[in-house]
Amino acid sequence: MGLLKNIYQRASQADKSIILPEGDDPRVREAALQAVDSGLARVSLISKEPLDGVNTFHTEKDPLVYSLELLAAGEYDGLVAGATYKTADILRGALRNKTLCSGGLLSSFFLMETSLKSSGEEGAFLFADCAVIPDPNPKQLAEIAESTAASAEKILGWKPRLALLSFSTKGSSSHPAVEKVQAAMKILKEKNPGFIFDGELQLDTAIIPEVAMNKNPEGVLKGRANIIIFPDLNSGNIGYKLTERLGGARAIGPILQGMNRPVNDLSRGCSVSDIIDVIAFTALQA
Repeated sequence: MGLLKNIYQRASQADKSIILPEGDDPRVREAALQAVDSGLARVSLISKEPLDGVNTFHTEKDPLVYSLELLAAGEYDGLVAGATYKTADILRGALRNKTLCSGGLLSSFFLMETSLKSSGEEGAFLFADCAVIPDPNPKQLAEIAESTAASAEKILGWKPRLALLSFSTKGSSSHPAVEKVQAAMKILKEKNPGFIFDGELQLDTAIIPEVAMNKNPEGVLKGRANIIIFPDLNSGNIGYKLTERLGGARAIGPILQGMNRPVNDLSRGCSVSDIIDVIAFTALQA
């Protein structure tokens, strides 16, 4: 069974309720209709216009704020927004709600499905952080790594094999940006989190066994990383979009982690299928 088919099937079995505050957007309306018709989730829309087959209601409040309130009150299992709202609005709204905040670091990942079946997890990877923290310090970078590994294990059932990326492999270059990744590695080693990880590594060393044997022969990953941790938001955002737009990968996300209940963001350039993918993943998170 393919990765996405498996996610959709498990989401349907989970039978979770998802609220979409942007119900006046045509893409969101079509995604909600398809999600309900396929039994993917119990979807509700906030919209001025009813939609046959989908629970729809209107509010005089800001739809995003009201949706977050309903989520915090336990009326819904998850929230998906971002087709019209900016990422910053969604993050600020979620962080202001004390019930939704876990007290941990808020970060994100993308599930990337590529055609390279011999790489990653049968061609799939998690990329983090690609949407939230512009320049994480070593402690934050280590926490992003731990959170993403936990997400891979709990939501997808993967055994995490995590690489902390850099433009340097094991001291091949010297720069403060490299030292940050080295410091994050030191923190992870001291924590001994129970999953396989290595860094600082260049991307090819992390995912191509032949390159890993040449550049990092004693490394534990052997070029088989399925989780990629980027050193900053510049590289993370550029990296996932290059992989998607030029590499032809399918990108699901950004999926936010570090909340008590799932709140997930969309790109404002999202398609109907993008929205459905995130609804499915949100149902699994819940």
